[in-house]
Amino acid sequence: MSKLKASVLVVDDEPAMRLLLTSILRDEGHEVTAAASGEEARQLLAKRHYRLVVTDLKMPGISGLELLAQVKRDDPDTAVIILTAFGTVEGAVEAMRKGAVHYLLKPLANPDELRMAVRRILEEKRVADEATTLRQAAEAVFPFGEIIAGDAKMQAALELGRSVAPTDATVLITGETGTGKELMARAVHHWSPRADQAFVAVNCAALAETLLESELFGHEKGAFTGAAAQRRGRFELAHGGTLFLDEVGEMTPALQAKLLRVLQEGTFERVGGTKTVTVDVRVIAATNRDMQRLVAERVFREDLYYRLSVFPIVLPPLRERPADILPLAAHILQQASRRFGKRIVGFTDEARALLQDYAWPGNIRELQNVIERAAILCQGEQILPAHLNLAPTSPTPAAAGPRTLRELEREAILAVLSACKGNRRAAAEQLGIGLRTLYTRLREYGISLEQDAEE
Repeated sequence: MSKLKASVLVVDDEPAMRLLLTSILRDEGHEVTAAASGEEARQLLAKRHYRLVVTDLKMPGISGLELLAQVKRDDPDTAVIILTAFGTVEGAVEAMRKGAVHYLLKPLANPDELRMAVRRILEEKRVADEATTLRQAAEAVFPFGEIIAGDAKMQAALELGRSVAPTDATVLITGETGTGKELMARAVHHWSPRADQAFVAVNCAALAETLLESELFGHEKGAFTGAAAQRRGRFELAHGGTLFLDEVGEMTPALQAKLLRVLQEGTFERVGGTKTVTVDVRVIAATNRDMQRLVAERVFREDLYYRLSVFPIVLPPLRERPADILPLAAHILQQASRRFGKRIVGFTDEARALLQDYAWPGNIRELQNVIERAAILCQGEQILPAHLNLAPTSPTPAAAGPRTLRELEREAILAVLSACKGNRRAAAEQLGIGLRTLYTRLREYGISLEQDAEE
């Protein structure tokens, strides 16, 4: 894991301690500013934002507690570490109650105390910031209070989400790629009593088994090559909140066993560790696979499947909710127009008909890509058919009967591959899955794996 860099303000009235702290943090690659008093620190804080403040508790004039109060009032995103002598630990405890994220005893027994504390704090803030950014991005496209669901099937799915949200039941969301499974998971979290806690998402198909295990459960220092320090996993970072496991059907049997234990007991060990970690996490999983088929083929554990699917929610593909296509397109266009600084008021009748007649194998994600591209190309006030670059598709005849999720997925992959002219990397991005996952699907469905020049 690469070191996270940050702007740090070090505050200590003892020159030797101030120099030591500054040297340790600069060696870590941080941008460090030093202040010899609380008053000097106040002046510096008034001029710029710092990611982290490391301050002595007892100082002449303005104390560390007073400085902490100012930081929490004026710049609450700034993390504060308190330094305190052994005899004033009570003051450090008070500082923690008032918003400090950590405290260290002076003198430092080892420089690693400070290094490890700063690394952990910055990693936790990175995950929290990432979660906030993703939530804001999702809400910008489909605000939770305005999820577009005119279709009865989608309305029923949302009602299920609202019904299960107040509980801690594990939820399994199924549906084709691009139907909005993560958005539904975020909505369930948003409607739940855990809404003010972290929502942490992990794509189980995006990482190799060993990396995914470390990502989920963390690791101890020296657990493997490159594990230079202890690292908390996503389960620990989601403590008190919600962990979203996307593409859970891609998990290996070994990880499935470890996940089952967490769901049953709420405990696990970090990679390379023996200490049992206990967490309180609500798990929401999602997949575009036929999980019952995976269980029948002994690819996925039956006991884990039943643990995950305590409360299943199926999201319909966009072609099965035609009443939502134009409202979704209009909403996405409004957002795209604002983002690109354009004044596009809507679609021509021909463009609307084209949107309505297309089968949308990539579902909402494909719709979003198409509309955003059209907004970039559009030079007037209305989207034209040429901007959409879509060929009308005929709906499947009713006589053909209902198709399985496996058949629909194969058709979606073939359609997107065709649209991407066989470029598998571009197709994986369009489908919202990892390239490794795409190749797995191609083998399963007997689709040629020959490489294309365009890839």
